[in-house]
Amino acid sequence: MPIAVLGVGEHGKRHAQALKRAHGAELTGVYDQRLDRAESVAAELAVKAFKSLEEALEAAEAVSVVIPTTDHAAVARQAMEAGIDVLLEKPITRTVEEADGLIEIANRTGRVLQVGHLERFNPGVVAAKAATHRPLFFEIHRLGVFSPRSLDVDVVFDLMIHDLDLVLWLADTEPREVRAVGLPVLTDRVDIANARVEFENGAVANFTASRVSTEKVRKFRYFQPNEYISIDFSRRDALLLNVVNDGERPGISFRKLEVQNTDPLEAELESFADCVRMRRPPLVGGKEGRSALALAEKVMFCIEEHAGRVNVPLTRPSGHSGEL
Repeated sequence: MPIAVLGVGEHGKRHAQALKRAHGAELTGVYDQRLDRAESVAAELAVKAFKSLEEALEAAEAVSVVIPTTDHAAVARQAMEAGIDVLLEKPITRTVEEADGLIEIANRTGRVLQVGHLERFNPGVVAAKAATHRPLFFEIHRLGVFSPRSLDVDVVFDLMIHDLDLVLWLADTEPREVRAVGLPVLTDRVDIANARVEFENGAVANFTASRVSTEKVRKFRYFQPNEYISIDFSRRDALLLNVVNDGERPGISFRKLEVQNTDPLEAELESFADCVRMRRPPLVGGKEGRSALALAEKVMFCIEEHAGRVNVPLTRPSGHSGEL
């Protein structure tokens, strides 16, 4: 399956490298508005550096789009209208309205539209999903040390959106009420945020995301009747604890869930190639990408309301995912 990578910055380069290793896919070449960057990655991977977007679309049956969110809608639209299937990095678009437009185009043209919510392909998450039944409380921390990468987007859309998507998937219900606070620390955007989301089925999730912490933390824990599941994204494993009642006093037993030793990015790209080949819907399609974006927007609106009450200035285009 010939696939081209559009955008070979830090993350796009990883996409290209993973495609070289992925089964069922062939990296046909790379394109970047910076030709020197495209040529450097192409030389390293022994593929072609396309000189234009049109040339890349002509040489591939599908594309992995790893460019700024501001350009997602325009590039994905052009690709799908040209008969090309699209894997689009998260968030799906800047606005829910743009996401609706892409979903309509995908439906009309019969194209595969997959959104790059990578954590769904983490082996620990895959194992935990198989053991999930009626989760009712989530406690999630996604903290990172400061880095100059992605400072043009709020932490809600950069980091928290991963966990918003996972909870929507695991809880399989719609959000009912959102409360959130967030603050700029080192930038003029939201660098640390906390959100509490209550869902229609009564489940509750607490989310904390930060890019100004002193250490990297990836904790995803949730409780369901008589069980507790903990996912470690870094180790790519999951632990299940459950109540054991032997008639005398209750106790706790635990076991590591069985996981497959797979790289999440390779698994995501292989799944995309398979969807293109078999013409089947992706695990994370346009609808799922839109739902995660819509919930992230609700979180940001709550943060902005709170910031207004406490007189903390924030920088975000109204109605946009935070990326200028």
